[in-house]
Amino acid sequence: MAQPAKTELTVQGIAASQGIAYGQIFVYIQSDVEVPSYQVEAEKRIEEVSRFDRALITTRQQISKIQGEVEKNLGAEEALIFDAHLMALEDPALIGETIREFESTGQNIETCFNKVSQRYIQAFAKFEDEYLRERASDIRDVAQRVLQNLLGQAENSLSRLADKRIVVANDISPSDSASIDRSAAIALVTDSGSKTSHAVIVARSMKVPAVVGVRNLTKRARNGDWAIVDGYDGVVILNPSESTLFRYGKIQERKKSFEARLLQANREKAVTLDGVPVSLMANIEKVDEVAQVKSFAAEGVGLYRTEYLFLNSARIPTEQEQFLAYKEVAESVAPHPVIIRTLDLGGDKPMSGNPDLFPKENNPFMGFRAIRFCLEHQDIFKDQLRAILRSSAHGKVRIMYPMISGSEELLRANAVLAECMTELKGRGIPFDENLEVGAMIEIPSAAVTADILAKDCAFFSIGTNDLIQYLLAIDRVNDRIAHLYEPTHPAVVRTVKHIVDEAHKQGVPVSVCGEMAGDPVYAPLLLGLGIDALSMSPSWLPSVKYLVRAMTMADARALAAESLTMESPKEIYARCDAFYRARVKVE
Repeated sequence: MAQPAKTELTVQGIAASQGIAYGQIFVYIQSDVEVPSYQVEAEKRIEEVSRFDRALITTRQQISKIQGEVEKNLGAEEALIFDAHLMALEDPALIGETIREFESTGQNIETCFNKVSQRYIQAFAKFEDEYLRERASDIRDVAQRVLQNLLGQAENSLSRLADKRIVVANDISPSDSASIDRSAAIALVTDSGSKTSHAVIVARSMKVPAVVGVRNLTKRARNGDWAIVDGYDGVVILNPSESTLFRYGKIQERKKSFEARLLQANREKAVTLDGVPVSLMANIEKVDEVAQVKSFAAEGVGLYRTEYLFLNSARIPTEQEQFLAYKEVAESVAPHPVIIRTLDLGGDKPMSGNPDLFPKENNPFMGFRAIRFCLEHQDIFKDQLRAILRSSAHGKVRIMYPMISGSEELLRANAVLAECMTELKGRGIPFDENLEVGAMIEIPSAAVTADILAKDCAFFSIGTNDLIQYLLAIDRVNDRIAHLYEPTHPAVVRTVKHIVDEAHKQGVPVSVCGEMAGDPVYAPLLLGLGIDALSMSPSWLPSVKYLVRAMTMADARALAAESLTMESPKEIYARCDAFYRARVKVE
């Protein structure tokens, strides 16, 4: 396909998900539409009003089409939300005030409509009545769509990409990622973010390349621009020349040859050269990802992120709806285990459809999230626990609590679980009465008191994403300090070792389910520190298994012992990288 003759531009970011993609860009704009302001000549004012009418008609058609698709795919109840959008669009007061504003000021219709709609949004947002407050959100959504149509901008939607596209965004939130069109997105690129952002987790689960921390690319790129995304070296090349395309074609051939070797190794057992078996499991967010768990020969699901059932819905899923999802995963993965993590909502994962559940916080990562939310909203927590318990009758299910800070939270959560067990017994509903319960170790206080928590846990799973950010006081999704997020910091290495040692003293196995587990540079270090299992995005399993089969556990333990004596994160990383490169040849 011919591409426009534009100047080639190479932009450096952070390599986040491996792979190389070439295609056209779709710029996903999440911010408010930028509205130009100018005076309309008197002789053009009738046409300006007609332009407004056409935009309203187009918007109405778009919303009606979406409503029809939702009703067809999800049901009539879910489609009702768009009735409110259509009501806002047809509000005579909103439209009438826009026309009067235009007639009195002579400003372009976009400016007039934006002024009036903002007044309505602010007015409705101040009402105490919940229904009226929700009208503000309806008007905001409709207003953005009308403005896009007035300005001739294409509708931005990650759930309905027109064709195969490289998605470029400032960032991709958890709710955005839950709706992304996985059949059409061939690469993800974000201005902000780090290796552990949600965009990266999604990209890895989709097996597409991703580059994050590419400053202001959304302002440089345009819809339809051609680009190369290099997820190995963290490079994005806009408008690549013929010579660049040729060079990357050769690189991609070598990478594909190496990937074929990875897939071949993935058919074998994960056993080191000195005969030590290693358990490799998969992280999933959605039921349909179970197919990847099987295709990549994972030994079960080490982390099932259940919050995506909630982020994908405008309402809280019922116990029955959750049960059906958990049951399907448990049956599909059996006889291998499925570790279901209870809700980790909050922080950067609020429920957009239920804002009252998550009051605005200055520091949400340190605030009302995960187990704290569940223990306060026990009706929601119990629905989920009963659903998980019921699914345990259909496979090897385990429960894991996130963000446990100490033994008191763990005991309170277990007490609620015991109540749910009693309720199910009373209803005569079967479940695994010997179901194993564990905790994620991702808060420093939990790491320090691992010996205490181990008394009431069947297993630990270290969430390195949050553990690192809390240990180092580094916001892992803040691109301005992303360079300070260092998995090989001596504090991280020593903390992992402490957790493993204290757990093993009491016979409690320890896995890692953070992004560190799926990085083949870090995997040998973790195994050398004594980690019993690694759980990662399914697409990373071949890379890690290949390395496991190319090393000895004795060498991994020597690497860990050496790392524990080092003082610099860069020194430890260089040693891990050298270990990796000595055993894996891409060329």
